[in-house]
Amino acid sequence: MPLVCELKQPSSIPLEVDTVRLEAIRSQSADQVQATLIQRGNEQLPLADFFDVSGSAADDNEMIWRGDCSKVKLIGSHLSSGRIRVEGNAGMHLGAEMSGGEIEVSGDAGDWVGAEMHGGRVHIHGNAGHLVGAVYRGGRRGMTGGEIFIDGNAGNEIGHTMRRGTIAIGGRSGDAPGFNMIAGSVLLFGEAGIRPGAGMRRGTIVYGEPDAAPEMLPTFKFACEYRPVFLRFLFLQLKAFGFPVPDDCLNASYRRHCGDFLEEGKGEILLRAAV
Repeated sequence: MPLVCELKQPSSIPLEVDTVRLEAIRSQSADQVQATLIQRGNEQLPLADFFDVSGSAADDNEMIWRGDCSKVKLIGSHLSSGRIRVEGNAGMHLGAEMSGGEIEVSGDAGDWVGAEMHGGRVHIHGNAGHLVGAVYRGGRRGMTGGEIFIDGNAGNEIGHTMRRGTIAIGGRSGDAPGFNMIAGSVLLFGEAGIRPGAGMRRGTIVYGEPDAAPEMLPTFKFACEYRPVFLRFLFLQLKAFGFPVPDDCLNASYRRHCGDFLEEGKGEILLRAAV
């Protein structure tokens, strides 16, 4: 049986639960977990003030956050192993700087999902906010490994300064995806925002919906139209993980644009060609 934290007392002030770490609670009783101090504004309060805690993560290395946790920040931050499920919505900084394990959210999530993450997998079945897999302000690198899957929509600056890893967005994506991108893959399947790949040095951005292809910046150059073999295998891998890749993307042709030539010009944006 997993350890379950069920929201009993919502808070209008965000709760920061980075002290409730799966690696630590595996060896703790429910009472010990309830006594863990969390941050609410400028005060520290026990988790028991807001959550009922039951079960244990000792056997299956799994934790569940239950309820509308949209005001609960830093769920699964620095996760290195195990599994966290959020049965409801999650707040900002979900899975920030995690290095392993898996996080699954049945609802929506806030900004900074997987910020500067190094490994593991995050799967959100609803929508996410801005700066998915991005670098924190003043940092050097965003996401450096792992996978982020969002079945719904996501906001601006997806993959800002990402170095490695894969981000897939099933719905609408915001402006400037892949901004300052160093490497990695960003896969977008819905309505597109503007200025994709601004400042990117390497890496791949893919648009899987031909009717939603964005206008390219003038610092990108059209190279060719082809059927990339690697993309088919990548899409099949996403489908195996349960991400909803449209079947007609698998064998489609893509128009390749190279850039950003204000930087190294070694990045690429692939736009699915209309039939």
